[in-house]
Amino acid sequence: MAEHYSSFDRGNARWFLQRLTAVFLIGVLAFHFMLLHFVNHAAEITFMGTQARMSQVGYFGTMVAFLVTATFHGVNGVFNALINQGLDGGQKQAVKWVLVVASLVLIAQGTRTALVMAGII
Repeated sequence: MAEHYSSFDRGNARWFLQRLTAVFLIGVLAFHFMLLHFVNHAAEITFMGTQARMSQVGYFGTMVAFLVTATFHGVNGVFNALINQGLDGGQKQAVKWVLVVASLVLIAQGTRTALVMAGII
């Protein structure tokens, strides 16, 4: 039988956070689909309705948390997939920092959009 290989060392922080964010994302995606696909159908979704939802503190917080956890989960998964493909040394450091900067830009822009939708800025 082939030996199991993973760039995730079981028990470290990134391994744990990958699993924790997966559980959170499953729950938030279920909430999203229920609210925006079954309670309100796609044809009923409007800009004003989005603004009304985003003006609620709980919904706003959930969506910002969704943004941050989805970004971490996706970027961490991509980074570890690249490590599994043999990325190491200077290339690993360069890719890591490019992904960190891209993540921060994505989170900043997503938060800015959420704040505009909530009518805060």
